[in-house]
Amino acid sequence: QVQLVESGGGLVQAGGSLRLSCAASGSIFSINAMGWYRQAPGKQRNLVATITSGGSTSYADSVKGRFTISRDNAKNTVYLQMNSLKPEDTAVYYCNADILVPGRMGGYWGQGTQVTVSS
Repeated sequence: QVQLVESGGGLVQAGGSLRLSCAASGSIFSINAMGWYRQAPGKQRNLVATITSGGSTSYADSVKGRFTISRDNAKNTVYLQMNSLKPEDTAVYYCNADILVPGRMGGYWGQGTQVTVSS
């Protein structure tokens, strides 16, 4: 059984910063790509940023220059540093990881953490 547990969400004023963390645990052989998605009320879930096992990153245009994704492979953890936050960044943020467990490779999701940016 694999679990992804997110933390670090909260309420912040526009222009502020937050750092999200997502730790994977369980019967894990290896983790390939990890990423962050977000879903605002009434909208679809959208990709925010991804990072490969080798450290290559990609970002949605809306967060480039403000958000930084990183990972600690020894801790099976991915981070999202969010700076210069805007009210439109308000959403539930979910982490996702492609994880090799005994017998198969699968995609796993965290439970989500709320980020609210006030104007």
